[in-house]
Amino acid sequence: MRYTLSSVFAKEAQLSASLRIGLALTGLLLLLQGCASAPEVETAAEESPEPVPELTLNLPEGTEDCACPPAVESDYTFLEKGFSALVAGEHIEAVQYFQRYKRLESSPLADWEADIAIAYDSMLPASPFYDPQAARKAYEALALRDVQVEAAHEKVLMMRDALATFVAMDREINRLESDNAIVREDLAKREEALKRLRELTLGQKEARP
Repeated sequence: MRYTLSSVFAKEAQLSASLRIGLALTGLLLLLQGCASAPEVETAAEESPEPVPELTLNLPEGTEDCACPPAVESDYTFLEKGFSALVAGEHIEAVQYFQRYKRLESSPLADWEADIAIAYDSMLPASPFYDPQAARKAYEALALRDVQVEAAHEKVLMMRDALATFVAMDREINRLESDNAIVREDLAKREEALKRLRELTLGQKEARP
């Protein structure tokens, strides 16, 4: 009778399984015998096991049943009217619309939008509210506010960018004016020095015999 390698392994596996089953059954029998031969101990009263407290986990339930309030969108009616008035050159009316939008919406983002629009108007030379310094200070203060500007009206974001350019140009103009003042002061000092030098030179010539 010929045996292959696979058949030998199969036989060994069967013997190993049989041996494990036999050992398990033997251990089970010994355990049962030990329990049967152990002396019985009488107890006055069997103590009932204490009830195991039921554990409850406060896990968040699904979002299907969440009664979340719907997102409130801003009403751009007065803001849009302010844009139209600004294009028409009605600066006073435009600012009034911006202020009304800020008052009615009453949110950090709406306040920021209205203040940007008002600051933008104050940088326009044709506006009766024209005040470059006030526009610069307002922009610097608005730039520090913690609001989600990416959710702002697109026209307000354009105004914000225009204000940023205006402030940068205003700073550059102030720097150039300061530099020019220094240059003018240096030129005046040089002119004064040349004037004294000419006077000294002419005085020496006149003093010669």
